[in-house]
Amino acid sequence: MKENNCACRFSNQGEYCISNIRLFRDLPATIQEQLIGKAVHSSYARGSFLVANGDEIRSALIIRSGKVKISRSEASGEEHILDVLHDGQAVWHGIFLKDHVYHYDVICLTDVKLCEIPREELLSVFRENPQVTMNLIGMLSTELDEAEEKALLLSIREPKKRLAEFLLYRDRRCLGGEIHLKLEDIAASVNLRTETVSRNIAQLARDGLIERRGRGRLRVTDRDRLAEFVAQLTETRKKQTD
Repeated sequence: MKENNCACRFSNQGEYCISNIRLFRDLPATIQEQLIGKAVHSSYARGSFLVANGDEIRSALIIRSGKVKISRSEASGEEHILDVLHDGQAVWHGIFLKDHVYHYDVICLTDVKLCEIPREELLSVFRENPQVTMNLIGMLSTELDEAEEKALLLSIREPKKRLAEFLLYRDRRCLGGEIHLKLEDIAASVNLRTETVSRNIAQLARDGLIERRGRGRLRVTDRDRLAEFVAQLTETRKKQTD
């Protein structure tokens, strides 16, 4: 379902749904208003594909409410989760490329409400505002750092350490103090077997480092202790290889 207005909760708080997103937050209020004026609201049910690998990128997708996963699937059917996004975050990568197609799937983990801003409107804004382009370059540098952090996480050989690092990574990005991911989604995110993830999460819970709060709900109870636990695993591994 789609509609052409922006009466979401962000507007009611005196700002737009794009105001806190890196790609848009440094834009002057007049330009933000211009973009929102061209936006379309849409709603999707849990389990729906917002986009599929190979689809043309026609707009930036702002998540007004809900949660989505960005994933790729192998020919064998094995899924790799690249990221999980929630309220106030956006799917836009590749929108400025000449070959502007999605190289991943975006799937709703819950019911989702979007604000879609057409690609051509964004291109027009960036053409007419050189300073906005400079802001984009700075933002892409930050996102490159985050991508390197994720790549480093996946390079960790010890499953328990990789999982602990992932939980710290998600905890920094989660909404409302809880990590809302099922075991199989965590496993797909860190390239581990679901059984391995389940066993290590149970151990971390017994150690008081995390709390299981129901199906698909985790909370890091002590960030400092969990980070210290990771450091201890690193030191132990180092001693074993010396």
